[in-house]
Amino acid sequence: MVAVTGPNDEPAPDVEEADPGLARERTSMAWTRTAISFAAAGAAILKDRLVPGIVVLALGLVTLGLPRAFPRLGTGHAARQRRLLLITITVTAVAVVALGVALTARSAGR
Repeated sequence: MVAVTGPNDEPAPDVEEADPGLARERTSMAWTRTAISFAAAGAAILKDRLVPGIVVLALGLVTLGLPRAFPRLGTGHAARQRRLLLITITVTAVAVVALGVALTARSAGR
């Protein structure tokens, strides 16, 4: 493994240590990207099927609103665990609804 060096042959600082705020920004961008994906899929489904398209669009709104609705649930280990549990439950619920839509929606050819 080759060590990365910065100016004057000093070890380059770790990206996470240099600016830990970037991790939050990347996470926020990931949530936004996922919501946009749901919106695009919902719009495509909406062309053929009204109800499943609306459900998928609503899931995009839930995905976009979740991190903004609960930006901080406090500090400390217990608060972090509550937030992770809430996100896990919500993501699981979104996945179950999406699976239900996928299994119950009829194809356009039928």
